[in-house]
Amino acid sequence: MKKITLLTPAAAALKRPLLCLLAAFLFSVPCSLFPAFAQKLQLVPQTQAQTPAPAPVSLEDRRKALNDLFHEYWEDRLKHEPEFASVIGDKRYNDQTSDYSVAAVNDELAREQKFLLKLAVIDPTGFTDQEKTSQDLLIRTFELDEEAAEFKEWEMPVNQMGGIYSDYPRLAAELSFATVKDYDDWIARLHALPRAFAQVTEDMSIGMEDGRVPPRYLLEKALDQVKELANQKPEDSPLALPLKNFPAAISATDQLRIKTEMLAAIAKEDLPAYLRFARFLEVSYVPAGRTKPGIDALPDGKKYYQFLIARTTTTDLTADQIHQIGLDEVIKDEAAMLAIAQKLGFPDLKSFRASLKANPKLHPASADALLDAYRGYLKPMQAKLPELFGTLPKAPFEVVAVPAYAEKTSAPAYYQGGTPDGSRPGRLFIDTYNATERNLYAVEAIAYHEGIPGHHLQISIAHELTGLPEFRKYGHYTAYIEGWGLYAERLGKDVGFYQDPYSDYGRLEADIWRAVRLVVDTGVHSEGWTREQMVQYFHEHSNVDETSVQSEVDRYIAWPSQAVAYKIGQLKILELRDRAQKALGAKFDIRAFHDQVIDAGALPLDVLEQRIDAWIAQEQGPGNRD
Repeated sequence: MKKITLLTPAAAALKRPLLCLLAAFLFSVPCSLFPAFAQKLQLVPQTQAQTPAPAPVSLEDRRKALNDLFHEYWEDRLKHEPEFASVIGDKRYNDQTSDYSVAAVNDELAREQKFLLKLAVIDPTGFTDQEKTSQDLLIRTFELDEEAAEFKEWEMPVNQMGGIYSDYPRLAAELSFATVKDYDDWIARLHALPRAFAQVTEDMSIGMEDGRVPPRYLLEKALDQVKELANQKPEDSPLALPLKNFPAAISATDQLRIKTEMLAAIAKEDLPAYLRFARFLEVSYVPAGRTKPGIDALPDGKKYYQFLIARTTTTDLTADQIHQIGLDEVIKDEAAMLAIAQKLGFPDLKSFRASLKANPKLHPASADALLDAYRGYLKPMQAKLPELFGTLPKAPFEVVAVPAYAEKTSAPAYYQGGTPDGSRPGRLFIDTYNATERNLYAVEAIAYHEGIPGHHLQISIAHELTGLPEFRKYGHYTAYIEGWGLYAERLGKDVGFYQDPYSDYGRLEADIWRAVRLVVDTGVHSEGWTREQMVQYFHEHSNVDETSVQSEVDRYIAWPSQAVAYKIGQLKILELRDRAQKALGAKFDIRAFHDQVIDAGALPLDVLEQRIDAWIAQEQGPGNRD
């Protein structure tokens, strides 16, 4: 198993010097004066006479201060990210939109700096491991945001994968509409949407001046999506989706008023905003798009890419190291794939892959047949879960098709978490565009990754955790979340699924897909590869269908480093499992291991490793450790 080197978390004792250096940088405050400076900012309570009072000393007071800060941060996040609040079922801000202005970006950084300084004066001595982890993770979040600010990510908020133009159509499908107020809140958001478009347009204009613009050909794809949404009739717009099914409790009079007001807002305010945005893209933004696909084309692109790698993988791996890991993993997967091909009577992978494309039994007859194939694999896995996990999610789950407006550029499948109260189930979205060209042999692996025991199980359990601050339940560490998804594909093999050799080949095809990502993502963003080189490498080392190859390559260009996290995370989880099995021998319990991995929410890989090592030591008991 290839060992992945992780970022070393700063020791608690080192954080305060780092934070006082932050104070020195931001506010010209010498480290020797940091305690007094914290008092001046009222980060520690003072008496009325302004005599500095000591920071909370007792464990009870410090614990309360920490939990109060967690709560304050969480409430601040919900207030300033109202769409996120709505998605997780908090309706307090359902009538509001986010502020996308430059002033709002700066304000967020300023608020985070204050939170960071408040965390610095809370001594973690005596805290539980989870409390220390929560404190460390929040500090890490703020530090990463400070580092990211250098790269002005807000200047490139739109590409073919999404942006303001697709956020609200998607949001309309995610929310629940049960009361008149739910509808009136949505109408209020529709009134505010043109302002949000204007703010995003201004951000993009500043990006043009700074030379921070996505590739032109990707922006042309985004423009096509915007035009499609802009030219729909108000009643056909996804923004009007809430009108499709009124609850019986809403009177006919209210229904008529709501329909009239919503369609008027869409027709007179939102569709014109879409049209203005389309004109801005077509006339100004698309022509300004960069010609080179890699992010290294930006003025600070190489440095930015390395930052992105560190943030998405939570490791200190370099682009060159990831590229080599990818090459090695491709070789390993191809050897296993060749063994299956030869077992089925084919001399090599080329002839076997050619037979797959020509075999009608390995392609769905329709979009519905594709959806049914996913459902067919998930049912037996559901029955197997109690043997693999001690904790199981309560949230419901369903398989649905990707919305028509997004299907041409969507990933083949993706998961969307439900709400903690169960009012919206977790959903596995399947892209049914060109359904008859999709591969049925890939379905089993994707079902385990995106559904069960992959994203639905892990994310739902995280949302249902008790005893952790709310921000931990919604932590998003790509290497952990996607690494778990890819691990879930492998787990199906470990417990006896993939009985059909074609489906087992599909598992390896899915795995090599993620290995190829390591090569082509680093290739385009670090080694100067063209898009054509990315496509060629895909075809040389996988049998991924043409529709998926084209959309996936564009995805890696639009989201630098995101795709490399899958394989890096999977390798780390497998490494930790192997370590636990070797250390514990007959005492190893797969259910207990899995619970340790997923029962604390998403974690950076270094924190996960510490957690598993501590569990191994506990299971070994005193006197049994190496």
